[in-house]
Amino acid sequence: MNFMQAWPNIKHLSRRTLGPAVLSVALAWPPAALSRDVALQASNAKSALSPLPPQGVLPAGKVALGARLFHDRQLSGREKLSCSACHDLETGGTVRLPRTIGYDGQIHAFNAPTIFNVGNNYRLGWRGRFTSLVVQNEAVLNDKGLMAANWPMLLARLTRDETYLAAFREIYGAPPSRDSVLDALVTFQMSLTTPNAPFDRYLKGDKSALTPVEKDGFQLFVEYGCVSCHQGVNIGGNMFQIFGVFGSPDAQGLPTPSDFDRQLQKTDDEGSVFRVPSLRNVEVTAPYFHDGSAATLSDAIAVMGRSQLGRELSQADIANLEAFLKSLTGEYNGKRLSAIVTETGR
Repeated sequence: MNFMQAWPNIKHLSRRTLGPAVLSVALAWPPAALSRDVALQASNAKSALSPLPPQGVLPAGKVALGARLFHDRQLSGREKLSCSACHDLETGGTVRLPRTIGYDGQIHAFNAPTIFNVGNNYRLGWRGRFTSLVVQNEAVLNDKGLMAANWPMLLARLTRDETYLAAFREIYGAPPSRDSVLDALVTFQMSLTTPNAPFDRYLKGDKSALTPVEKDGFQLFVEYGCVSCHQGVNIGGNMFQIFGVFGSPDAQGLPTPSDFDRQLQKTDDEGSVFRVPSLRNVEVTAPYFHDGSAATLSDAIAVMGRSQLGRELSQADIANLEAFLKSLTGEYNGKRLSAIVTETGR
């Protein structure tokens, strides 16, 4: 039974029931006298996490064609938006906005997730509605509030463009079609991996890859039970969880936009359920959470302590956790991802 099948029963559990489960990892923590590395190995924390696997060989022609489509505004209804408008590769694969601005300037309920390492996620979208990249890409293209395209219009545009027509004929042996457009887009997105993060090197056995402070942060990450939800190759992205186990985050100092989509607010005592996001490259993907309501990484860590663990984290613990999370920043095209700060500071 998967989570979505079990959810009708799980959602009725009380916070008293969920709290001990969330904290169970901490209760089993090994003695403090052990060294950091030995303790982390003894806790089996590293077995719950995996380094990014080597990038498989992808057809270069499809990757290049998909990259062109990804950055092309012709894919939107009035040629106003491209995929990269919300998933900018120069800013962590997302944008520095709390929530997505779609077609005709509509502000949506969700923050744009990073596109990097997206192929490693179990489900896609904050609600996990999309079962594959093909399904997700088609849904976004056809969404009247996002790209507002339709296939007859889109294929006619691409066919009229002689360079696109030639590229599709060379790679797919036919003019542009729904299947070939989606295949090219997905192939490019599968290429957007960010290997060689310090933590990946640590998981592969290089104990010097993390600083003492980062190791302390990793130890806290395990002690507090963060690893129970943020695990696997993407350090998240493969399960669903209640946001607000110990109370509504917005009731504890986390601002909620006044026009936040009401269907996403709490509908019962347990809060809302979302796909647990990947923490890879979290250093460069601010603002945070499904509604972009945490401006900084330290703010997000503090909120998680309150809403998911029911405790106030010390400033020292927040700093150590932040240091560890920054060790999850990887490289794209051989260069470490970095946060680009604009004149407005975002």
